[in-house]
Amino acid sequence: MVKVFIDGSAGTTGLRIHERLSLRRDIEVITLSDELRKDTEARREALNKADLVFLCLPDAAAVESVSLIENDRTAVIDTSTAHRTMDGWTYGFPELTGLREKIAVSKRIANPGCHASGFISLVAPLTEAGLISKDAALSAFSLTGYSGGGKKMIAQYEEEGRDVLLDAPRMYGITQKHKHLPEMQKLCGLTAAPIFCPIVSSYYAGMEVTVPLFKNMVNGSIDDIRALYKNYYTNGMIRYADAADEAGFMSGGAYAGRDTMEVSVQGNEDRILLVSRFDNLGKGASGAAIQNMNIVLGVDETTGLVL
Repeated sequence: MVKVFIDGSAGTTGLRIHERLSLRRDIEVITLSDELRKDTEARREALNKADLVFLCLPDAAAVESVSLIENDRTAVIDTSTAHRTMDGWTYGFPELTGLREKIAVSKRIANPGCHASGFISLVAPLTEAGLISKDAALSAFSLTGYSGGGKKMIAQYEEEGRDVLLDAPRMYGITQKHKHLPEMQKLCGLTAAPIFCPIVSSYYAGMEVTVPLFKNMVNGSIDDIRALYKNYYTNGMIRYADAADEAGFMSGGAYAGRDTMEVSVQGNEDRILLVSRFDNLGKGASGAAIQNMNIVLGVDETTGLVL
């Protein structure tokens, strides 16, 4: 039986991973009491006892946890931002060309960010195929449920008598220094980061990332993009949809509670909208982490996931 330790199991992502693993008969979860979960020596012992570790911690704490691992056997899946663009770590997005094979043999895997997952799913195949230039000046609009902000934000939104400003969508990351931008740029091979507009709204879970393109930015047609996605996403948790609208609307909550992702192409020949929809806690966090674990363990990557 595979021994797994979740360092940071009290956070939103850690709790969701623990919930999923508790249903698995092939996994033994190593747990620490509340008194010991922040104790360095107790964590060191658990980290080195485990076959696989999930890090659900702030960046600095995740770096510390890696330093406590004293063997070359324990595999690590880090859900923080700390290692996503670092050499020696494999980016945990198996649907991109070549990454599934690298994840399968890696001991250091960086789980993607939620906004980044949506952007990369749309842009990386296009730059890889040359349908858009790596020099393209891109922008992205991303709508997310409030659970993406963790326990503190969840409490704010669910508090009785909450601030009335929380009733409307709120833009953030307005300095254009959002922590997901480096991985978005690197994984898509872009020479410059996109202009990025993330929005948090008053619903629990679900994410919708949109990348707009003008015709002159595409080395081909809107149908070429559709054909590329259809052929690119044939193995994994991402699915291409010919028609993803609901009577002219596209809900950011359409994939809440699921671990799959949908990509689609909307608009027309002159103004194209690339759209990715998924659960920010699913394919955007814990679902992706479990998928990566399954690949490392050599089992069906959809095991324990909600399709």
